[in-house]
Amino acid sequence: MKMYTFPASRRVLSGLLGAFCVAAFVHADPSLLNPQLTVGIDPTGLMGTYKIDGPIDTQSVFFQSLGSNGRSCGTCHLATEAMSFTPAHARRLYDETHGADPLFASVDGANCATVARNDRAAHSLLLNSGLIRIAIAVPEKAAYSISVVHDPYGCALQIDPTTHVLTASVYRRPLPSANLAFLSAIMFDGRETIVPLTSAATVNANRRTDLLHQAMDATLGHAQAAVTPTDAQLNAIVDFELALYSGQVWDSEAGLLSDDQAKGGPLNLSDQLYHPGVNDTLGADPSGMPFTPVSMTLYSAWDQSERDQRGEYEDDRSNARANIAAGEQLFNSAPMTISNVRGLNDNAALNKPSTFAGTCATCHDTPNIGNHSLPLPLDIGTTHTSNPEFESDPIIAAAVSELSMADLPVFLISGCPNPFNQGQAESFYTTDPGKALVSGNCADFNRVKGPILRGLAARAPYFHNGAAANLHELVNFYNLRFQMTLSERQKNQLVAFLNSL
Repeated sequence: MKMYTFPASRRVLSGLLGAFCVAAFVHADPSLLNPQLTVGIDPTGLMGTYKIDGPIDTQSVFFQSLGSNGRSCGTCHLATEAMSFTPAHARRLYDETHGADPLFASVDGANCATVARNDRAAHSLLLNSGLIRIAIAVPEKAAYSISVVHDPYGCALQIDPTTHVLTASVYRRPLPSANLAFLSAIMFDGRETIVPLTSAATVNANRRTDLLHQAMDATLGHAQAAVTPTDAQLNAIVDFELALYSGQVWDSEAGLLSDDQAKGGPLNLSDQLYHPGVNDTLGADPSGMPFTPVSMTLYSAWDQSERDQRGEYEDDRSNARANIAAGEQLFNSAPMTISNVRGLNDNAALNKPSTFAGTCATCHDTPNIGNHSLPLPLDIGTTHTSNPEFESDPIIAAAVSELSMADLPVFLISGCPNPFNQGQAESFYTTDPGKALVSGNCADFNRVKGPILRGLAARAPYFHNGAAANLHELVNFYNLRFQMTLSERQKNQLVAFLNSL
């Protein structure tokens, strides 16, 4: 079993305490002592990253610097943080190295590329929200015009000095580099989906093609490599990634998440059945099975009625398990009112309904995984701004007000039709144009994919822009955005379930 390493002497005590806590968990359940399982402490228990073909080798290509700035894939993807990283990790590194760690390379580890490493304030988005700056060229033949109305860092929209192309800076969380076998799109905006992941016949070969391309772009971009990695290096990175499965393995209140017939944890996740389109919301499952909102079944054995049938007595642990099971049921059944969502309410496959009833599984349909099993980027409101001057939808404004959104640039988009009022032009504001910044199409504005939900407890903050500081904020956002009218107890149960993933 591997755990955090603590390179600075002033973190020795923290390391000892962490090791003691992990040892206590292992003593409680020796099944955690698995050489293929890397375990780390998170706010609600233990995160586990399971490598199906053997222990993680920290000398492998994934952890080697292939570029010019000292970065490796492992700089932003930590096994103990569900193969992403948290702002707390970034702050520790910054304090220890005064910004010299490769994570803070100015190419994208600072608010803008021209700042000094020792300028802490100029790294605020990374340190406070875990955001990496993504510079994307505005498509030359875009169907819209873009301008900036709020530019807090001075580089939101500028002519790139190297390419001489108009380029927008958007700020996003690093997606986990585990659980990749379940992806239907690569990156939040799908820009690395070079060949589609939509057919069972081609998905394995196409996934490798896409991930090889993504690894190459990441090395040339994030790591600033002067030379393209070799085929052998790229294949080694992809082989490593495809062997990883991350998920919460132990809950501090409920205990082992694979105990008593439950199916939590990364070992069970590695056996999860999947095919492109499984349980598709729009009815495109190639097996012919209709969509069901019962997309999560990990903890059905912990349901209160199941406990009663088994004659279990109530104690703190069994109550915690019952809360997780209740949260899972809410995920599957709590009603939502879905309106003004680009990708759904303007979708011809749904007859473009102005509003319709749904559940969490409407957008998170892949069974026990939580992303969409076919590409369906959506605009649920998280790309909008918390500035009331720039948000006209009162429902979205109320929902966004529940979040801890960073001070992000705000763009004005002009020249696009309103998808919910045919024939009516609309100008609107956004902190991230999403897929439209890649495609140039008005229909793609603000649309980003919903990521895989496994491993949430170890990788706050949430949403593409880190706007939800914790899962309580996330649930409060959904509760208002989709008028769920959850009670406080139900919110807590839903949070307990999401933390168990």
